Amino acid sequence: MDKANLNLPQKPFRTRGGAKTPHLKNTRDLESVTMPCPEQVILPMTQHIGAPCKPVVKAGSVVSIGDVIAESEGLSAPIHATVSGKVGKIAQIKLYNGHMGDAVIIISDGEMRVSESCKPPVVNTAEDLIRAVKASGLVGLGGAGFPTHVKLNVPNGKSADTLIVNCAECEPYITTDNREAIENTDNVLAGIITVMRLLKLQRTIIAIEDNKPEAVKVLKNAVKNSKEPEASKIGVLTLKARYPQGAEKVLIKACTNRVVPVGKLPLDVGCIVMNITSIGFVSSYLKTGIPLVSKRITVDGSAVKEPKNVIVPIGTPIKNVIEFCGGYSTPPSKLISGGPMMGLSLADDEFPILKQNNAILAFDEKDAVLQKTTDCIRCGRCVQSCPLNLMPAAIERSVKLKDIDALNKQGVMVCMECGSCAYNCPAHRPLVQTMRQGKALVKSAPKK
Repeated sequence: MDKANLNLPQKPFRTRGGAKTPHLKNTRDLESVTMPCPEQVILPMTQHIGAPCKPVVKAGSVVSIGDVIAESEGLSAPIHATVSGKVGKIAQIKLYNGHMGDAVIIISDGEMRVSESCKPPVVNTAEDLIRAVKASGLVGLGGAGFPTHVKLNVPNGKSADTLIVNCAECEPYITTDNREAIENTDNVLAGIITVMRLLKLQRTIIAIEDNKPEAVKVLKNAVKNSKEPEASKIGVLTLKARYPQGAEKVLIKACTNRVVPVGKLPLDVGCIVMNITSIGFVSSYLKTGIPLVSKRITVDGSAVKEPKNVIVPIGTPIKNVIEFCGGYSTPPSKLISGGPMMGLSLADDEFPILKQNNAILAFDEKDAVLQKTTDCIRCGRCVQSCPLNLMPAAIERSVKLKDIDALNKQGVMVCMECGSCAYNCPAHRPLVQTMRQGKALVKSAPKK
């Protein structure tokens, strides 16, 4: 790892693997629209990586936007009321992953009244920033849901010199980060400067794919015209549009030529990676004190009548969002939360929008057809596609044999499930599902 050279890169470093997916950025030029207040919101206690939150309200409690309704413990982030009204009940609901979990259901009064507790925090130090970000309920808004205050808390013995702002948005269809760059430019830049200043970072690289020309232009002009001293250490790096450029380890390699070792985190190579919408929210929260209560999402797909970028209260049922977009043009055969490569397939549209949602995609029968799986032809395309240099076909054989030792040696736990191998496989092998099976076998195996 070269931490001595902290120049702003003029072109990206080479990364391996990936897939040339179609862009399909149909909503790229559509300005975000704000959805009216829904009749109710459903707020699951699991909207992040880590332990579920614990409700601090009960049925009948009157709440305003921004009131804490669930407190966090350990690796998690608090959850706030996203509409004003009354808590209807705390109920068990089915989560995206098929498990059951608690959720606070708020019946809206239609007033969208903001809580008096929402006041800008006083932030003068790194410790102040971390406390404020935790109180805001912010998690990674690019889809991972990792609590941001944990990411910003550099532990003793480690150091960070580089902030990477992830605006790659490499998944097909999704354009929320593109709209963030264009519509919330000032807050994005202010958030970057605040984080740089308080964490004493030496440079920021805003990484964005070249299929977002307007956003690239807007960001470059904002940096160029800024009078803040940190602006000279902020660069906009245009990446070639290739999936999965936005994956954390891939992005770090493309921006800095540093390689995150197996089992390590970005901080181990001196980097902090934040989604562009996350960094924009930090600035907004420091100005207003209003926590994370709404989310911009892309609604698109062949079964959606009017694709849009929509700003919605977190917890809004997906069916309400679809109705705001004109409803379905045809009965959906596939409903996805997130992008088509790494998103989760949903059984129906009763699920609520979560903090980490960035898209809802609905596809008609023609676009939802699965390709017929045939025998592996040992072509090696899955190996060439893997950004992390794994051998998916070999792992698939080990999964069939339930060979735990082989799975560990082959690095199945390293897989980030990006789907590049499956996308490029001419035999249409379900390699992502196989990787998940392999991980489950390793996790359930007796410890030696």
